[in-house]
Amino acid sequence: MKFPLGFYSFGKNIGIKDESLDFAVIYSENRCKAAAVFTRNNFPGAPIYVGRDHIQDGFLQAIVINSKNSNVATGEQGIQNSYAICTELGKSLGIPARDILPSSTGVIGVPLPIEKILNACSTAKADLKPGNLEEVAEAIMTTDTRKKISYRTITTQTNEGVMFGIAKGAGMIEPNMATMLSYILCDYLPESGNLQGILKRVVDLTYNCVTIDSDTSTSDTVVLMCSGVLGNLPDDVFESHLKEIATDLSKMIARDGEGASKLIELTVSKGRDDLQVTKIGKSILNSPLVKTAIYGGDPNWGRFVMAIGKVFDEPIPYDTLEIRLGGISVKGADNDTKTKLAEYLKSNEEIEISVILNTGSFQKTFWSCDFTEGYIQENAYYTT
Repeated sequence: MKFPLGFYSFGKNIGIKDESLDFAVIYSENRCKAAAVFTRNNFPGAPIYVGRDHIQDGFLQAIVINSKNSNVATGEQGIQNSYAICTELGKSLGIPARDILPSSTGVIGVPLPIEKILNACSTAKADLKPGNLEEVAEAIMTTDTRKKISYRTITTQTNEGVMFGIAKGAGMIEPNMATMLSYILCDYLPESGNLQGILKRVVDLTYNCVTIDSDTSTSDTVVLMCSGVLGNLPDDVFESHLKEIATDLSKMIARDGEGASKLIELTVSKGRDDLQVTKIGKSILNSPLVKTAIYGGDPNWGRFVMAIGKVFDEPIPYDTLEIRLGGISVKGADNDTKTKLAEYLKSNEEIEISVILNTGSFQKTFWSCDFTEGYIQENAYYTT
């Protein structure tokens, strides 16, 4: 595994909830150009307020994350706690507090165990190790069942560098910029320097195309930090690598949905525009009836018609609408076709759905997962 140059990190347990890793720091020896996007939930976590403040100048040098507690719905004290975390970590690392972005993920409405976190911040510099980002990927997990990591080695005529991404998220997932957090680090800068524009475009085609349960988290955060120590890349090359990594991580989040047994990839094509395609794509993948049918291998294609038709402000002509599962056309399916559909749904862990609207030329891909008994079990007793 290769890491970007000059980045140090760690993950450790500080006793927030149990004995698993629950606290992490990422630090760059170089001040980085940075960009971020955050949740649009109307009740964002305290770290979101601080992160929006600290990213305004377009620079970061460190990220501090705790899991097991989201610091959401904690009022002014929660915000002051997030600022205090940055201040204490800044003292340890010898950098300004405003060059630090905080993140928290976990249960909502419980005050942070602030003394434990401040103590961990005060000794952070001694815990840092070169690279080591897989440890961070573990420390930020909550109900995730696996670490989510994707990276690319980027070779130019003069050097070889790395773009490295990690993420977490398994429930409360429908980013709208899962609880979803993602951090992407790179040795290069895009030639234009337009990190925010590039990140926003990529997020709209990747993370914002994921839904597990239609619930937009209070804590969604995606951060891009670029040291530029190896120089610049053409914008299209930089953006292509970033999109590949973000797509990988988006699919990992969907595949690891709470209780999930199948990854669903839906492509909606020949639509009028992004608005129409996104409304219909999310309507299909957020339908419990669609998701449970896929889990059970039930070839009930009428549920797809329902999910498209319930987007009442985007009427689609039925006669020209096309729906395919695993390449099999489903509209008006006879018994033989239903048998093939059932076999496809039952025998594959990755389900491909194609919906062709025939209202234009716009296309977009979305990711989700099925609904199983495991989702109910995970969320019915989450805090107990």
